[in-house]
Amino acid sequence: MAEKEKSLEEISGEILDEERDKELEEKEVSKKPEKKEISWIPKTKLGKEVKEGKIKDIDEILDNKKRILEEQIVDSLMNIKTDLISIGQSKGKFGGGKRRAWRQTQRKTKEGNIPTFSTMAVIGDENGHVGIGTGRAKETLPARDKAIRKAKLNIIKVMRECSAFDCSCTEPHTIPFKVTGKSGSVSVTLIPAPQGTGLVVANELKKVLKFAGIKDVYSKTFGKKRTTFNMIKACVDALKKTTK
Repeated sequence: MAEKEKSLEEISGEILDEERDKELEEKEVSKKPEKKEISWIPKTKLGKEVKEGKIKDIDEILDNKKRILEEQIVDSLMNIKTDLISIGQSKGKFGGGKRRAWRQTQRKTKEGNIPTFSTMAVIGDENGHVGIGTGRAKETLPARDKAIRKAKLNIIKVMRECSAFDCSCTEPHTIPFKVTGKSGSVSVTLIPAPQGTGLVVANELKKVLKFAGIKDVYSKTFGKKRTTFNMIKACVDALKKTTK
């Protein structure tokens, strides 16, 4: 009998311990969403309207040409993806280093060489919205964060249609008409393509067009195409012209 009583006491103690663990887990779960709400305190009128739920779509902001000054607006309205553009080059024999995301420069001072890193980021939701931004800092991670923040503030809307002469589908997979963008000495022309063609563009331009939701397009580039910085800006300038 004594052994049975002890076993019952042990069982009841285990049940109480399980209930306490569940209560603690529920408290921790209930605290998590509160932290997310407090993390962003909007400072602009547009940010307050987004947080209050008056604006629920990013197109309402872009169609009315309102200026976005807070990156959290884009985060709350869209599921974005980010990537870095290879604008730099690592050291190699006879200038043959591999392309990389960081472009390093140095400033000569009496104390020695002071390096700075610059990078370019692209963001998009693969559904007609894309943005680019540049960042510069003494270290790589702060430069990346600056570039992503500026890309969110510079987001644009891109029109997509099925406009190729030899394609008759109803999916918006390419640009509506032929457009040309320019930046510096580089000019990029985008031409509609039928479904299944793919992105017939430079490797770095594929990142921008993919994030914009464009699946098929032809392109022509003129000027000093090795300047990736200007080539990306020319591509975005062409995408801007798809909307009126």
